[in-house]
Amino acid sequence: MPTNEKPLVVLDGYTANPGDLSWDGLDKLGPLTVYDRTPPEKTVERASGAALLFTNKTALPAEVIEALPKLEYIGLLSTGYDVADIEAAAARGIPVSNVPTYSTDSVAQLTFAHLTNLAQRVAHHAETVRAGQWAESVDFAYWNTPQVELAGRTLGVVGLGRIGQAVADIGNAFGMDVIAYNPSEKDVPGVEQVTLDRVFEESDAVTLHCPLTPDNHGLVDAERLAQMKETAFLVNTARGALIDEQALRDALEDEAIAGAGLDVLSQEPPPADHPLTDAPSCFVTPHVAWATRAARSRLMQTLVENAEAFLDGRPQNVVNDVRAGVVG
Repeated sequence: MPTNEKPLVVLDGYTANPGDLSWDGLDKLGPLTVYDRTPPEKTVERASGAALLFTNKTALPAEVIEALPKLEYIGLLSTGYDVADIEAAAARGIPVSNVPTYSTDSVAQLTFAHLTNLAQRVAHHAETVRAGQWAESVDFAYWNTPQVELAGRTLGVVGLGRIGQAVADIGNAFGMDVIAYNPSEKDVPGVEQVTLDRVFEESDAVTLHCPLTPDNHGLVDAERLAQMKETAFLVNTARGALIDEQALRDALEDEAIAGAGLDVLSQEPPPADHPLTDAPSCFVTPHVAWATRAARSRLMQTLVENAEAFLDGRPQNVVNDVRAGVVG
């Protein structure tokens, strides 16, 4: 039986749980309604009865939060929290909890999947074999893009949170020299912390692992891209809006950098004419770094633990400025 009568509503549960996991953990906490997807025009209607509201990418701007008088808690099915207006929630005394650590290993793994693909164009060469080019080759081996060894190259990490540190560890394991920029100094073994200018100027690969904030929107713009080596790669598994996407396309077309690997874009799904989906030497995956079953299982478990903690009057993983125990 549910432990309370406060209604719980999940606005967009499908991507986190397309059917291979269970909602039983939340269902045991109270009367639960799960929607696979919620269009913007339906958000207030579907959320209106919720005391505990859960969202992944369904936006909760200030006007939506203000239209939900019964709302007491927002649970995010994500680490990033830009989908919700956390200040508007705080003004109402509503804690917003994220899931901070579930995807670290999976995101770090995909970061290097992109980087190794850029270095040796694995997918491209596999397609040439499928197309019969190896069978027709006069040599036992061939390649038609540069083959780049990562050992001894410089990896520049922007953001030294959990994921950035995990990526730095993998870079060290590959024999790379790791430099990083972080707004505050952190003691991370095997990492030299430098200025943001040095990261872009000295790195053979720059990888982004910082949250999106008003201050770093469009961080990687034409000026930053011009600082990079012509042989350098850019990888982004953080947030798409960290990059000026037209500036990146221009840099790729001009061969000002060697390639980009992206798992995120500023608009998801992207419009058909998005400047990067067909840009040269640009490889885009559909925001899948977080989507391994292992990572999603951890997400679901922490989602339940966050909700339990709120109902016990001790909210955890709160990302806005609400004192524990204000509501609940």
